[in-house]
Amino acid sequence: VPAMSNERTPLITSGVCESSSGTANQSPRKLNTFFGVMVPTVLSMFSIVLFLRTGFVVGHAGLLQALLMVVVAYTIISLTILSICAISTNGAIQGGGAYYMISRSLGPEFGGSIGLMFFLAKIFACGGYVLGLVEAILDVFESSVSTGVRVLPQGYWYTVLYSSVILLLCLLVCLVGAHIYSRTAFVILLVVTVSLLSVFISSVAVKPQEFIITHHGSRNQTLRYNASYTGFSATTLKNNLAGYSLDYSTNSVMSFATVFAVMFTSCTGIMAGANMSGELKNPSVAIPKGTIIAVSYTFIVYVLLFFMISATCDRTLLIQDYGFLQRINLWPPFVTIGIYCASLSAAMCAMIGASRILHALALDHLFGLPLAPAAITSASGNPWVAVLFTWGLTQCVVFAGELNAIAGLVTVFYLLAYAAVDLACLALEWASAPNFRPTFQLFSWHTCLLGIVSCLAMMFIINPVYSSGSIVLLLLLLLFLHYRSPTSSWGYISQALIFHQVRKYLLMLDVRKDHVKFWRPQVLLMVANPRSSSQLILFVNQLKKGGLYVLGHVQLGDLDTLPSDPVQQQYNFWMSLVDKLGVKAFVDLTLSPTVRQGTQHLLRITGLGGMKPNMLILGFYDSCTPEDFLLQDSAFCDTAVERGGEDEFNFGVDLPSLQAHFPPVRDAESPRWLAPEEYVGIISDAIKMNKSVCLGRYFFQLEGEDKDSKVDGSERIIDVWPLNLLQPGCRDYEDVCSLFLLQMACVLNMSSKWRHAKMRIFLNVGTASSDQGWMVNEETFRELLRKLRIRASIKIVPWDSVVQHHTPTAEPAQAPSESFLSAVNRMLMEHSSQATVRFLYLPQPPSHRSQSQAFLAQLEAVTNGLGPTLLIHGVTPVTYTDL
Repeated sequence: VPAMSNERTPLITSGVCESSSGTANQSPRKLNTFFGVMVPTVLSMFSIVLFLRTGFVVGHAGLLQALLMVVVAYTIISLTILSICAISTNGAIQGGGAYYMISRSLGPEFGGSIGLMFFLAKIFACGGYVLGLVEAILDVFESSVSTGVRVLPQGYWYTVLYSSVILLLCLLVCLVGAHIYSRTAFVILLVVTVSLLSVFISSVAVKPQEFIITHHGSRNQTLRYNASYTGFSATTLKNNLAGYSLDYSTNSVMSFATVFAVMFTSCTGIMAGANMSGELKNPSVAIPKGTIIAVSYTFIVYVLLFFMISATCDRTLLIQDYGFLQRINLWPPFVTIGIYCASLSAAMCAMIGASRILHALALDHLFGLPLAPAAITSASGNPWVAVLFTWGLTQCVVFAGELNAIAGLVTVFYLLAYAAVDLACLALEWASAPNFRPTFQLFSWHTCLLGIVSCLAMMFIINPVYSSGSIVLLLLLLLFLHYRSPTSSWGYISQALIFHQVRKYLLMLDVRKDHVKFWRPQVLLMVANPRSSSQLILFVNQLKKGGLYVLGHVQLGDLDTLPSDPVQQQYNFWMSLVDKLGVKAFVDLTLSPTVRQGTQHLLRITGLGGMKPNMLILGFYDSCTPEDFLLQDSAFCDTAVERGGEDEFNFGVDLPSLQAHFPPVRDAESPRWLAPEEYVGIISDAIKMNKSVCLGRYFFQLEGEDKDSKVDGSERIIDVWPLNLLQPGCRDYEDVCSLFLLQMACVLNMSSKWRHAKMRIFLNVGTASSDQGWMVNEETFRELLRKLRIRASIKIVPWDSVVQHHTPTAEPAQAPSESFLSAVNRMLMEHSSQATVRFLYLPQPPSHRSQSQAFLAQLEAVTNGLGPTLLIHGVTPVTYTDL
């Protein structure tokens, strides 16, 4: 047996995308858990809050609420860390950190929009760190000069200038590369740790002191405050338990939300390690381990620091001087150096992280040309253009000039990104995909859901306006990416979730609970060649009324004689055809020695559970030469509609290959695939299997059914002939088949392109006899339409002149005469020539093969030259008169 082509393919890799694999290989992974994750995470979480805002938090909120804030903040980030650990241990992680995790889990639309917002969060955070550093520098220089002559001039524009200089320094380091930062980060951490130890030692070693703090008030007033450092004191601790007051930098009264927003900026560094994923030796091990250790360490430090300053510093000192730790230190420069190092390191880490996210976004082509330059890297793999982009945007942020002013925005953006990571993990867990088996197991869907809820709730507590704006921005980005429709090879979590839910609902859809009042058409349309039947495909799409719609096709052949199944490679072409036509249809193909056997297979096995076809629709069997619809429709011919760059995202089927796949239409000399006996046999088989049958003729003449047409049906007419015209003696309007005809016409009348169409129902009556029974029949029929809620005009058609050509015989199977058939055709032409589509009664097919050709000849004679016509034979009750 020859080996299948895909039996020996290598294990599928999970690179960023095909175009980025080369880039990924150029930048070697050098960093381990400690240097690559723990160090940047600790530095990012300490940043400016550790030395410059702990007094602010405890002074305004009090010790109890400050501890509550720490617990709430760390609970939120701990829930998110569980999700990060789960996702990062479920496969190979490439560059881009959080963006990579979200995009590969939730798909390009959600990943791209959250990735861009996380990039913006990093930009604002970087600006915040730089402003914090400038604030520290200015405070130090102001306090160090007692004479009042300032070494550094102060003011809004000077703040912007100093910030720009520091940003330029960060830019130079980042342009050299992440490896320079990682080498210096450990030294910076040592310096920060020494500074931190000096703070704790000073709380014991330094004696109580009194301070006079001055601030510049309005109208050039100088405000003086008496503050004190008491050393460890129970009274000081008691006085620092609660209370909010005016903030001297923003001149506004603080609240839980505003203080929490500032404090939470210390928690926004949990992904500093994850964002270095492209430089880590083993990100799946390093990210969970390093992040958990770093977060635990910073939590302990913050709690100890809060207790220490609450017990040693009075409230005035904490509120009125952000840099009070310098005043109470054994050697003030310890704290100054710590502030400079922590802030500078956090700013560089944010800039590197932001540039890596932007680089990953550019590599994935989600936002097109605007981000395309950011994909450029240096010879060593450093994305220098992305770094320049990041620097330019951060420069815009520092124009805010105040750290507290942008803290709320940073926090909201980070919380939204964390909620997205939790959502990604939740979706993977709920999808129950066999390939989601992370080695980190300390999470569940409960922790993911709680993480999402807590992140969103905290967003709105901190700042409802920023939160609403960020969600609106997210939705706009989602819509933009959905419109661009970037198709990826990453897999779509939506598909996994839909599969999971659909399977559950299909099991709940019990055929034994079906009721006639909820009947809907579920159609299997057999298509030989879509080139000649596209108009019928479009028409049936209007006829399905929210039901199942399947395009069936039989490939002639025998699998025994073939090396592989030829049907498998055809599905993409048929699915592309469905996309181009804009119909809501499934595709089912089969391989069979004959079309009849293949149709039987499809009728039996198409669908699942309660969603199976109850109606077979066939094109008409006649000798007319079909037209090639694919050569006429602009969707298949006009290559200009193809948007640039989309070719790689069309599942391997472009317009030329789609055109080439389907064979040319049959010409007059071509042999037919189907004998008349086989065609009639298919109709008989369907009826035996309790499926209704429709035959569509002349639908190539129907226009305005394509997705771009604006037809609403106001100019259209639907004609229904509910009686069996080949049996003049039949007057049963409540026959199952007659009611089925009415129902199908009504269904068509409810669809979008036929909603305003006029519906006419024709009653054939004999008026020659003196019996006025036909009038009674008309009243009965009107009453029936009223019960069925069908709005239509009734046309009475005397057909004595037609019936006289009919010669009743003892043999019920005897074919009607040609003159009778011609008379019926003339009657239809006379009354229905203006109709857009006609519904006719399809008689029961003959039981003997020998009569198949005669049966088809009758149908051809009756419908000859009519225009779009549907011959229908219904076998199941479909109407219901009760409520």
